[in-house]
Amino acid sequence: AWRICSTNGWWSAFGKKRGKNGTKPGPPVHDDRCAYLDEHGARRHRFAAQGPNELWLSDITEHRTTEGKLYLCAIKDVYSNRIVGYSISDRMKSRLAVAALNNAVARRGDVAGCVVHTDRGSQFRSRKFVRALHRHAMVGSMGRVGAAGDTAAMESFFALLQKNVLDRRPWATRQELRLAIITWIERTYHRRRRQTALGRLAPIEYETIMTTPAAQAA
Repeated sequence: AWRICSTNGWWSAFGKKRGKNGTKPGPPVHDDRCAYLDEHGARRHRFAAQGPNELWLSDITEHRTTEGKLYLCAIKDVYSNRIVGYSISDRMKSRLAVAALNNAVARRGDVAGCVVHTDRGSQFRSRKFVRALHRHAMVGSMGRVGAAGDTAAMESFFALLQKNVLDRRPWATRQELRLAIITWIERTYHRRRRQTALGRLAPIEYETIMTTPAAQAA
């Protein structure tokens, strides 16, 4: 199937690997707090949370426009799969990740003790990002190099974004793509896209239903 598609110049609308700009990931600045060993001694990851703001995942993706590349750093709460914060820029610098984290904290409020799991990209290893974690009393966590399972939970969100927005058509300007990304996240992904893992509820709907009883009991 791959040979036939390649011969005819056909390409998948999603599932493409994201470029790393030819750079190798650096050493981790945090322990991997989501890893464990199974009964056979194999290294596994557990991405699960009993409530909001316990475990967040973050990663960066990119897409081309006629004006040049646009970068998105998104942060997902594992509890509800909600994108609690994000930042969009024409440059993939440490401030992209810091802005996404600050955006998430501003939205969520009390986040002290929340674990933020990322890959070893330079943006997440930067002093600015590490300082931002400490400022908000959050805990950093980093996966291994080249381990797909470490970032699969975020890759699934980016694959949906790729299929439903990025590869739908060519994008002339960064601003045009920026608005399309924000609209899809806030209107469609958060409020309309029902997920099997959430009992066929959308992320905001899941959080509203699951957290209300706890708030009432308190």
